[in-house]
Amino acid sequence: MKTAITGGAGFIGSHLVEHLLAAGDTVTVLDDLSTGRLENLRTVIGHRDFHFVEGTILDRAAVDKVVAGADRVFHLAAAVGVNLIVEHPLESLRTNIHGTEVVLDAVLESGATLLLASTSEIYGKNTSDSLSEESDRILGSALKSRWTYAAAKGIDEAFAHAYWRQFGLPVAIVRLFNTVGPRQTGRYGMVVPRLVKQALAGEPLTVYGDGHQTRCFSYVGDIVPAITKISEEKSAYGNAYNLGGSYEISILTLAERIVELLGSGSPITLVPYEQAYAEGYEDMRRRVPNNGKAKDLVGFDPKTTLDQIILNVAADHRPVKAPDPLGWKVTMAAN
Repeated sequence: MKTAITGGAGFIGSHLVEHLLAAGDTVTVLDDLSTGRLENLRTVIGHRDFHFVEGTILDRAAVDKVVAGADRVFHLAAAVGVNLIVEHPLESLRTNIHGTEVVLDAVLESGATLLLASTSEIYGKNTSDSLSEESDRILGSALKSRWTYAAAKGIDEAFAHAYWRQFGLPVAIVRLFNTVGPRQTGRYGMVVPRLVKQALAGEPLTVYGDGHQTRCFSYVGDIVPAITKISEEKSAYGNAYNLGGSYEISILTLAERIVELLGSGSPITLVPYEQAYAEGYEDMRRRVPNNGKAKDLVGFDPKTTLDQIILNVAADHRPVKAPDPLGWKVTMAAN
């Protein structure tokens, strides 16, 4: 099968590339390397069935180049991470809304199927015990960047659903809840790699707010196979599916567990939100997924424990011998 992946040099995208190549796919990646990294693709460099194009989803010619001839497309490219979204709201909106429309148009013309990666952020402030795909979206002020991001991703989903209804585009949507694993960095606000890196370095673990906000963390090794299976189910077209972890934990307790598990002597420091982020940030107190719909469709049942997730992330962040320089050339997309 011929597969195209936007954002394939990113954290989740690179794991998806490896998974699909192992399954026998020919994989072409489009990534502008704004948040993705070539190093994430090191294990597949030189693979005869792997191709890379450097370019942005805002460039229709670049998207067409990658999508042409593909049987299916995974659209993962997006502005991601709290820091990036709050500090660069206009760029984030353009990428997440206009870029997705470009991809939808290109895929529609190509005749491929599409898997759109969305986010649990769309639920906003909804603190229900178990968020289902039909749960209400509760957003804050449109003048706060956190909620404009949530709105933009909701529009992405609305666009995809409209293309399915009006044009028959075979598109499925997955809503990812705090996916974690190797290759993820804390640079853009991802909490687990940031806290793990601080613990390994013996630095204070910085927990924002009062630390009692809760999340359910999922492992990339559980998420990627589920994404792939959903993309192959015709009954998934026109639908959205939650994919998240099953264990709810507060960020403060997470920090304490990281310190204990890694044998770190680091203290834990609470940092007020106004010091941690630029103006426009607002947090949600709780985010717990109901994975029942994905379980019924593809048997999604995440098995990786939080302790194992932490250990895997720590192994990825421990100092290692510097790798050799990348010995390959990037194919530049046509302007």
